[in-house]
Amino acid sequence: MSATRMARGFQRLPSRMFATSQRSAYLARPAVSVYAQQYQPRRPFSLSTLRFASAAQEALKKAQDDAASLTPEYVAANMAPEEKKRLSTVRNIGIAAHIDSGKTTVTERVLFYTGRIKAIHEVRGKDSVGAKMDSMDLEREKGITIQSAATFCDWQKTVDNKDETYHINLIDTPGHIDFTIEVERALRVLDGACMILCAVSGVQSQTITVDRQMKRYNVPRISFVNKMDRMGANPWKAVEQINTKLKIPAAAIQIPIGAEDEFQGVIDLIEMRALYFEGPRGTKIRVSDQIPANLKSMADEKRQLLIEKLADVDDEMAELFLDEQEPSKDQIKAAIRRATIDRKFTPVLMGSALADKGVQPMLDAVCDYLPYPSQTENMALDKSKGEKAVKLVPYNSLPFVGLAFKLEENNYGQLTYIRVYQGTLTKGSYLFNSRTDKKVRIPRIVRMHSNEMEDVSEVGAGEICAVFGVECASGDTFTDGGLPYTMSSMFVPDAVMSLSITPKRSGDADNFSKAMNRFQREDPTFRVHVDPESEETIISGMGELHLEVYIERLRREYKTEVVTGQPRVAYRETIQRRADFDFLLRRQTGGPGDFARVAGWIEPNDQPDTNHYESQIIGGTIPDKYLSACAKGFDIATDKGPLLGHRVIGSKMVINDGATHVTDSSDYAFNLATQMAFRKAFTEAGGAVLEPLMKTVITAPNEFQGNILMLMNKRNATIHDTEIGSEDFTLTCDCSLNAMFGFSSQLRAATQGKGEFSMEFSHYAAAPPHLQKELVAKHEAELEAKRTK
Repeated sequence: MSATRMARGFQRLPSRMFATSQRSAYLARPAVSVYAQQYQPRRPFSLSTLRFASAAQEALKKAQDDAASLTPEYVAANMAPEEKKRLSTVRNIGIAAHIDSGKTTVTERVLFYTGRIKAIHEVRGKDSVGAKMDSMDLEREKGITIQSAATFCDWQKTVDNKDETYHINLIDTPGHIDFTIEVERALRVLDGACMILCAVSGVQSQTITVDRQMKRYNVPRISFVNKMDRMGANPWKAVEQINTKLKIPAAAIQIPIGAEDEFQGVIDLIEMRALYFEGPRGTKIRVSDQIPANLKSMADEKRQLLIEKLADVDDEMAELFLDEQEPSKDQIKAAIRRATIDRKFTPVLMGSALADKGVQPMLDAVCDYLPYPSQTENMALDKSKGEKAVKLVPYNSLPFVGLAFKLEENNYGQLTYIRVYQGTLTKGSYLFNSRTDKKVRIPRIVRMHSNEMEDVSEVGAGEICAVFGVECASGDTFTDGGLPYTMSSMFVPDAVMSLSITPKRSGDADNFSKAMNRFQREDPTFRVHVDPESEETIISGMGELHLEVYIERLRREYKTEVVTGQPRVAYRETIQRRADFDFLLRRQTGGPGDFARVAGWIEPNDQPDTNHYESQIIGGTIPDKYLSACAKGFDIATDKGPLLGHRVIGSKMVINDGATHVTDSSDYAFNLATQMAFRKAFTEAGGAVLEPLMKTVITAPNEFQGNILMLMNKRNATIHDTEIGSEDFTLTCDCSLNAMFGFSSQLRAATQGKGEFSMEFSHYAAAPPHLQKELVAKHEAELEAKRTK
C-alpha cells in the first residue's frame, strides 16, 4: 500500500486508537503533503526536506506496523462508541445438527418471531409451500436441506430495562453427511452456532460430525434440545451425552415444565421463573415468578449443578463457589458468556419448534452468550512474511479483507457469498483477489433472505453479504490491494463414491458441460474427471444421495437426461512386506538408447495413508541429476497401482544403488526404470487391494432390530455399538462401501420405511481375498478388451 493511501486509511480512525508514537506518525502525514504542495512547484526538495519526508515515511511505516499488531482487545478498548455499539449487536450464527433434528423448523420459527416472515410453513406441510429456507424444489419434495441458506433478521431484546435490537446473520445448514461441505463452509465463517439435538435420540452420528467441525473452526456453541413434545423425550439424556460423547462440559440453563404431550414451557434456572408460551403460534410469553411446586426441588438441584459446572470451567465462578457465596444472576450470565466464548462450556436450552415453544429464549441466549465479531480471533496469512499469521480486526476504517466462502449460480450470474472480516465493502469499489492477483469491481451487493435478495450499498466489518459479477472460486480471499493477506482454506473431505455418466442425447453435450462446470465451482466435494483408459466421464461425491441430487438437478435445471454406470468405489492398493529389486532398463532403438539401473527395496511405510521415497545413493553411482527423475517415477508408479490402476498407499521405496551409461542414460530412462522396478517388486511385496470402510449409523424402531442385524451380517459388517432407546435403537458399524450399494431401498423394505442411515468414510482395510481376485480379473479383462479393439 502506498504511504499516502495507508495514511488516508488511518485518517478515518479515531485518534485515540493510537499510542503516542502512532499519533505522531498520523499527525506527520498532513505536514508532509502540505509542505510538498506549497514548495515543490517553486524549487526542488532540499536535503532537509527530503530528510523530513523520509522521517515521516518511517513514522508512517511504524504506524502501519503498529496497526498490524493491534489486538482485538486493544481495538475493543479504543473503538469509537458508535462502532462498538454496532459490533456488539451483531451475531453471525449457524444452525447445525443431525438429520431430522429440526434445524429448518427452528429457523422458520426464528424468522417468524423476528418478523422476517408473516406465516409459518412446515418442512413437509400439507399446504405444499415448504419452509422459507428450503428454496429448492428438490428440498421441498424430499423434506431435507441440500444447500445451506443464509438470511438475516433483527431481534428485539430487553437489556437493563431498555429495548436493544440485535442484528442476526443466520445460516441454516444441511444435516445429511452427503452435504457436509455446506456445514463445513458455513462454520468456517461464523462466529457462533446453535447445535440442535433431538430430545428422544440425543447425540447422534451426525451430531458428532458437526461437533468435530465446530471444534476444527473454533466455533462456540449453545445447544437446544428440540422435540420436547415427542413421545419418549428425555432432555437429561441429551445433556449427559454432550458431556460424555462430545466431551464438552454442558449444563441445562432451563428445565421443562411437563414433557411429551404435556410440555407447556420452561423454567429459567438463572432468573428462577417460569415461561409459558401462549397465544397464536406461541407469540405471547407469560412469565411467572411462581415455579410449579412439583418442580421446585428439581429447579434448585439443576441450578446448583449449573453453578458447579461453571465453577469447573470459569475462574471467577470457581472463587465464588470455593468461598461458598451464592452468585448473582448477572455473575452467572457473565460466567456462561465467558466460558461459552472460550469454548469450555455449552449452555443447554429446551423447547419444541414444531409446537412453537422455547424458541424466543433461544434467541435471547444467542444474544447473551454467543460472541460478536470482535470477540472471536480471526487470522489471515501474510504472504510477504512467509505466510505468518496475523490477526484481523473487525473495524470499518481498516483496509478491507473478506473471504468468498460459497458460490451459487442464478439467473443474474454467479452469486458469491462473502464474510467481511475487516474494513468496509462498498458498491462500485475495486478489490483484489489474493489467489489470482486480479482486480475486480463490485457492481452489486445484496443481503440474502433464502433465495430473495435485498440490495445494499455498503456492508461493514463483521457482516455477511453476497455480491454479483465477481469471478472467483470458493475459498478465495479479497483485499483492497494494499494488504498481502490470504486466509486459510476450509477442510474438504475426499470423495468416496464415483459414477460414470453420459448424456442420453448428443445434442445435450453443451448443457451437460455447463452443468458440470457450475456444480464443481459451487461444491468442492463434487468432482468430475475423464478416465483416460475408458474415456468415460466420472463424477465423484460424498455418497449415493449426493450424486443422485446432482443427476436430478441436471434433469430439472438443464433439461439433460443422463445414463449412469455402475458406481465405482475408490479402492486403494498397498504392499504387505519388504521386497528387494535390482532392475536394469536397456533398450536400443537405433541412435541413442535408454539405459538405467536402479536397485534397492520397497516396504510398508510407517504411515499407512501416505507414500515415502528415499535415496541412499553413496559415491554417486546414480548422479544427482537423475535422482529427481527416480522420485517422479515413484510418484507415477504409485498414482496407478499394478493390480487395479487405483492409487497405491502405505508404500516406501528406497534406492541405494544403480548404474549409468555415458550416452544412453537420461531423466526419462531413470523415471521409467523406477516405475518398472516398483511394479516388478510390487507382486513380491504382497500387493493387496484395500477397500473403503464406512462408519454406518442406522436408526430404526426397536421392533426391526432383528431385520437390520440380519441385513448387516449379510454385508459382513463389524458392529461396534447398539444403543436401545425407549422407541428407537441406533446401530453403529463399519461396513465396506461396495456392500452398501442399494442399501437404502433394502432398509426401507426391512423397516416399513421407518429406518434411516448415514455413512461417512472411516478407513481403508484389506478387501476379502475372493473380492480381490474378482476385481483383479475384471480389471485385466477390461485392459484386454481395450487392447483387442
